[in-house]
Amino acid sequence: MSRRLRKLSLTAHVTTSVGWLGSVAGFLALAITGLTSSSDQAVRGSYIAMELIGWYVIVPLSIASFLTGLLQSLSTTWGLFRHYWVLAKLLISVVATGLLLLHMTPTSQVAAVALERALTGGDLGALRVQLVADATAAVAVLLIAVSLSIFKPRGLTPQGTKWQANRTDLQRS
Repeated sequence: MSRRLRKLSLTAHVTTSVGWLGSVAGFLALAITGLTSSSDQAVRGSYIAMELIGWYVIVPLSIASFLTGLLQSLSTTWGLFRHYWVLAKLLISVVATGLLLLHMTPTSQVAAVALERALTGGDLGALRVQLVADATAAVAVLLIAVSLSIFKPRGLTPQGTKWQANRTDLQRS
């Protein structure tokens, strides 16, 4: 991959990853508003907006982040299976995207009720609390992924150790 294409790919990955984190933070703010507000309009609007943001912003950004991260790992010396931190980010991305898709069902359920009528304090209480808890956990997990990208903890996988040894042997020859 050319240097320019590599930088473009990195820019796309950073942009989609940070966008994913930011949109989940916005989702969390709406979930808290929906759970705690005394305004019927604010509550209804929050849940309707959460569904739209979830399906049209968060889900596409999570998939784009995964795909651009995969491209980055396969086209740079970091590799996909050479460093534990890259594997950890891959696992976080796959699990978080899978859980996000599952999480959209309760979001859509609450939004459907909010479209029909005002929600009182106890209506769908467990689901509304779950939305706050899930979004809080998602922000924390995505912050861990960002931290891994910045700090890049040491540690080569067995495949990474072999790759590095082969590279060193080739340089000596």
